[in-house]
Amino acid sequence: MSTTKAAARPPGASWVIGILIFGVLATIAYWVVWFGVDREILASAHSSEYYAFENSFPLADAWMVLAGAAATWALWRRRAASFFWCAASGSISIYLGLLDVLFDLENGIYSAADGNTGGVVVELIINVLTLTLGALVLIWAWAQRRRLIQLDGF
Repeated sequence: MSTTKAAARPPGASWVIGILIFGVLATIAYWVVWFGVDREILASAHSSEYYAFENSFPLADAWMVLAGAAATWALWRRRAASFFWCAASGSISIYLGLLDVLFDLENGIYSAADGNTGGVVVELIINVLTLTLGALVLIWAWAQRRRLIQLDGF
């Protein structure tokens, strides 16, 4: 262990840690409800195509959770890997959000044609949060990249 004082976290790091923790916990909670409680609570459509689409996300979401957890750990420990993990976490969040939005637009999910307004609201919240929070993490990491890569260790 180094005897020198640990480098200070870049400005805004506490907010980003909070965003990352929220994203990790929210994603885990989503899949616990989807597979373990009742997917109808979250479903914005009730077709076999919609369920097949949603069921294709767990592995990619697991990567997003891993990247978010690694970014959180790296920021908390003041590691240079923070930049890498924040960039990975933010970009996968944006990618998955865009994939979800395109599916929703192409399949009329936002129209609530089956009267499932609550499901549409859940879907919109997920889409907005995934895109916005992913972009915030990515933009912050880029703005702080010089500070982040100068931190100790990987």
